[in-house]
Amino acid sequence: MEIKSFLLPKEKVSYLTTSASMKEAIGQLEACQYTAIPVIDDEGKYIGTLSEGDLLWKLKRTPGLGFDNMDEVLVSDIQKRIYNECVAVDAHMEDMLTLAADQNFVPVVDGNRVFLGIIRRRDIIEYYTRNITD
Repeated sequence: MEIKSFLLPKEKVSYLTTSASMKEAIGQLEACQYTAIPVIDDEGKYIGTLSEGDLLWKLKRTPGLGFDNMDEVLVSDIQKRIYNECVAVDAHMEDMLTLAADQNFVPVVDGNRVFLGIIRRRDIIEYYTRNITD
């Protein structure tokens, strides 16, 4: 089976750009109810994943930063504690499964690292559960 069959395309995924503000990031995470969200640059390339914890650490470590001035901090200025590895759309299932074991979702990119969407760990587990029990 190809990993493309698990792909939730970019059009259906919440993500941030590096030029978004910290305030926008919090709003986006709240709206989609994710605990982490993919970040792409202005060319659409996958940069990393921003988590709720990253936002909290930025808030704690930046004197004078509060909810009133979070719009002054760009997502690109927030240190990411964990780098969620991405997988190429033409990679082998084993590559994707290895990453999904440690990540809630696996970002999927093309040969130029352009973000195509994500594969959710939940979808993988559901697929294998259905096929094992059938």
